[in-house]
Amino acid sequence: MTDRHSLLHCHRFLQRAFLAASLFLAALIGTGPVAAQSTIDVAAAEAIVVDFDTGAVLYEKNPDLLVHPASMSKLMTLYMLFDALKNGQLSLDDSFPVSEAAWALDEGSTMFVGIGERLKVEDLIRGIVVQSGNDACFVIAEGLAGSEAAFVEQMNKKAAEIGLSNSHFVNSHGLEHPEHQMTVRDIATLSARLIRDFPEYYHYFAELTFVHNGIEQGNRNPLLYRNMGVDGLKTGHLTVSGYGLAASALRNGRRVVVVAHGMESMQARADEVAKLIEWAYREFDNYKLAAAGDVLENAPVWLGEAETVPMVLGADLVVTLPRGKRETLEARAVLANAVPAPIAAGQPIGMLIVTMPGMAPLERPLLAGADVAELGMFGRVMAAIRSLLFSDETEAVGA
Repeated sequence: MTDRHSLLHCHRFLQRAFLAASLFLAALIGTGPVAAQSTIDVAAAEAIVVDFDTGAVLYEKNPDLLVHPASMSKLMTLYMLFDALKNGQLSLDDSFPVSEAAWALDEGSTMFVGIGERLKVEDLIRGIVVQSGNDACFVIAEGLAGSEAAFVEQMNKKAAEIGLSNSHFVNSHGLEHPEHQMTVRDIATLSARLIRDFPEYYHYFAELTFVHNGIEQGNRNPLLYRNMGVDGLKTGHLTVSGYGLAASALRNGRRVVVVAHGMESMQARADEVAKLIEWAYREFDNYKLAAAGDVLENAPVWLGEAETVPMVLGADLVVTLPRGKRETLEARAVLANAVPAPIAAGQPIGMLIVTMPGMAPLERPLLAGADVAELGMFGRVMAAIRSLLFSDETEAVGA
């Protein structure tokens, strides 16, 4: 009987804690009337806009439709190359030979490699990023895997590992093949992974020109020349797919990634992606709601030396919202039960759920902000007695 009353008391304590947490978080974040999000018309057949830091999708149009990515496929080849560099498999000064097969690949954009020459890895990077060389991709494929077929197999395996759930590669360069497919969502994911996983190599995407074998070519990314904060990534074009562009911009410490596909001209490609970037910065901003270690509320502890334990976030909570709409946020702390002692600092004890009309819920784990030791035998007996007494009082008042 004592245990039953004690548990009843604890559950009522937990309900009060839920209410306190909800009130605290509402005061912290604010609540208000529902506000419609901004919209924009885009000429692209498929498009997506993602905030790099929060992962928030700000705009999407047919984001999961399978399309031919054309030369945006080269981002995956570069991911494989950067991964090999970072793992110490090779260095920028290493060189690869140009095979007859690589030299003969003169369809589409090319680096103009010479048969039999050896090319430094760093030059091949520029040949892919700046000149969009299909031949440079082939040299990399053979140099890293022995053959393009083996390299493509590795590409598909790595793509699955990094979350490209709707991508299938048939070649290293993106020339037309009916089974070579990606989605703009996957292209955006790959773009963000390149920036996040290989910051030491990302600067190549911003280079404007490169000369090889006496032939100077300019970077095909048109937004690098517009002074709008764009510092990468890659264009693509095939007759079957139209014009596409994966672009990233950085302004005042905030980065966005935009991918658009299926446009009818080079001019439309440049203008439509530029429009999406301007819209993303004009209509949205990032807001820090709480810092790592901030105590959001105290959770009840079951049979611990302390009656409560602080609930904290393990990392800063930053969200991307339409400008001026922060007051539409609602947040609640969810705990499955009172937290049994012993408790270790950093132990997950609940969940913070943040919602706003028109946006997917955001969930973050709530962690214990301190250690709480378990009560000894005498302490557990006394706690049970106190719980029984207080539970009876509560029942009497409620009656």
